[in-house]
Amino acid sequence: MVQAVIHIKDHANRILNIVKAKYGFKDKSQAIEHVITQYEAAFLETEFRPEYVEKIINIEKRGKLKRYSSLKSLKDEIEHA
Repeated sequence: MVQAVIHIKDHANRILNIVKAKYGFKDKSQAIEHVITQYEAAFLETEFRPEYVEKIINIEKRGKLKRYSSLKSLKDEIEHA
């Protein structure tokens, strides 16, 4: 675990207190971790495992993928399958 001294503005401190209270965290470090996790899920791109990328490439090579001209055509096929 890493320890850090951070300097934040009063408004950010109030927000952390709200997050801490809302989720019942014991301390602000848990609130900070929660906020960071939420940020990661919402804004950062996920990286795929190399095995998964290889599997997708193999599927593309075998031609088992189907292209759809629109979202509606995909939806129609799923609903009528």
